[in-house]
Amino acid sequence: MKNYLKKRSYLIIYITLAMLIYSCKKDNPAKSQDNVTTNTGNPTGNAISDTATLRGTAQTSSAFPNFGFAVLYGTMSTNAAYVATVKKEANYVTFGNELKYGSIVQNDGSFNYTTADALYTICANNGLQVFGHNLCWYMQQNATYLNGLISALNKQNGPLVNLMQYGDFEAGAGSTFTGWTNLVGGTAVGSFSAVTDDNDGGSRAMQVTVTTPGANAYDIQSIGTAFTVTPNKTYTVTASIKSAAAGTVRLVMQNTAYQQDDLTTTPGWATYTWNVTITEPMPILRFNFPAAGVYVIDNVSVTDPSSGSITPPTPAQTAAVIDTALKKFITTTVTHYKGKIKAWDVVNEPMSDGTGALRDASNYTIPAADISTEFLWSQYLGRNYGLKAFQYAKAADPNALLFINEYNLEYDFKLDSLISYVGQLRAQGAKIDGIGTQMHINLQTTQSSIDNAFIKLAQTGLLVRVSELDIAVNLAKSSTFTPDAATLASQAAMYKYVVQSYLKNVPAAQRFGITVWGLTDNESWLNTPTVPEFPLLFDKNIVKKPDYTSVLQGLKGL
Repeated sequence: MKNYLKKRSYLIIYITLAMLIYSCKKDNPAKSQDNVTTNTGNPTGNAISDTATLRGTAQTSSAFPNFGFAVLYGTMSTNAAYVATVKKEANYVTFGNELKYGSIVQNDGSFNYTTADALYTICANNGLQVFGHNLCWYMQQNATYLNGLISALNKQNGPLVNLMQYGDFEAGAGSTFTGWTNLVGGTAVGSFSAVTDDNDGGSRAMQVTVTTPGANAYDIQSIGTAFTVTPNKTYTVTASIKSAAAGTVRLVMQNTAYQQDDLTTTPGWATYTWNVTITEPMPILRFNFPAAGVYVIDNVSVTDPSSGSITPPTPAQTAAVIDTALKKFITTTVTHYKGKIKAWDVVNEPMSDGTGALRDASNYTIPAADISTEFLWSQYLGRNYGLKAFQYAKAADPNALLFINEYNLEYDFKLDSLISYVGQLRAQGAKIDGIGTQMHINLQTTQSSIDNAFIKLAQTGLLVRVSELDIAVNLAKSSTFTPDAATLASQAAMYKYVVQSYLKNVPAAQRFGITVWGLTDNESWLNTPTVPEFPLLFDKNIVKKPDYTSVLQGLKGL
């Protein structure tokens, strides 16, 4: 599984952690001015009470109502000290992974909220409100299920051609079967006979009784008639087999070349399939019987999967089934937590990297490695996918606060595009209460870009939320990096500046709050097996770092 805090950069860097299970992707290109990288002063120079907390300071100083962290079920369910710290410092938490489509929707389309419910209970029992993350994203999807919905719309035009002329065993008389040669040799003891226990609507099937298997699997075998194929093409062999007890039947494709597949049979009728790339033009299908037992065989076929034409669904048909899937997930999930979760990231990361256009198939290609977990809703629903998502969320819970969430808003190409998209959605009637700026930044992020993001977001009149804050310090990606005092001081100054800029540039009525993307450094999405990172407020032992105190100072206006 993937890290719940995974982010995408322009280079589309993939990060897999053993501890976490994955989220959103970010990149922060260095700028040439205004960088907070050289502050080596003491970030704790102003006195802060030992009893002060982040949430308490934010609320008592009227800075903003909510301070939070991203959390995971694995840690929250096993680490009491961790839970106690989150409870002390935060009033809001965001589930890193547990509420996403891929975590909830199973391969058969059913919904499983077991883990999400368990994490919600832990949080609620500790007085923590939950921010719902997220309802519509292109990553961490059950794309296997969603793509299966589309494949199911394909229309098969006519039946596939069965190359086995006598695969139904109807022709013949007594214990002989037209088109098949049955042999018992070597030390084997067995027999072939016709039975009326038929599985294809006819009156005959072939029964093979293996009293004593021979030294070779082929000592008892049934040999079919040669048929014509295109060499080196894959064909599908199917056979209905009923065995009196668990047994083994060997399928062999052989004329001059030899290929085999062993089937483990069970009592009762079952259909067995073998997809085989046949290497010669005139193969022969054979059944070998290496294990004792009674086997009944019927309805044998060899087909070319491409021999029957398929009519794909129309765009309208595809859009309808995908729209239904989106509506079902949002409606079911929001309804499941109605009255419990009161704010949601409805649309997550809608804008593409590089240009800031809406992310779709024209500017983003799903990597082959992620074909089962990534799905572009916009590819099937167009720009209206965001509108539909907000409409479905509002209908499910009209009282919930609904947000759009995006990364790299420190850069105008992304920021301006997102604000424009929000304006379009609202003009179409979407209920959008706020914008989340993730703020995965580093020591080279400029103060001016931070200010610019908050100023422009505030100008929308919507709630502004810092949704996934962290500050990277290992800019060289060194495998041996350990932050020194100067680096930690620069990081603390950057954290403080983010808080100060938020308070300065976002009116109090529009401040939803700040969420830091994780509690301790060791759980950050920025860590890899070879590159350590230290971007959060607590170290791996849940000890406060200098940036913790600098955030308190920022909240107090110090």
